Amino acid sequence: MTPAAIDPTVRAEQTTELQIQNRTLEMQLLHESLARAHMQDRLHEAEEQRLVSRVVRARKLRQRAERASLRARKALAVALM
Repeated sequence: MTPAAIDPTVRAEQTTELQIQNRTLEMQLLHESLARAHMQDRLHEAEEQRLVSRVVRARKLRQRAERASLRARKALAVALM
């Protein structure tokens, strides 16, 4: 409902000004919402990248441990012969 519909003494200029203010506020809120969505996307991407980094590091550490275990078995086999 417009202010003019509620109070017939409200001038048309006031109604127009209120509509412009409402549109300005809506646009500001829209920009804030868009910025918030972009920030959430960036945070999500950063978290995914951290997870990928942890998985890659764990895989490298596992491979290093497997190679060390193989070297130890070979050294033990040579020592027992």
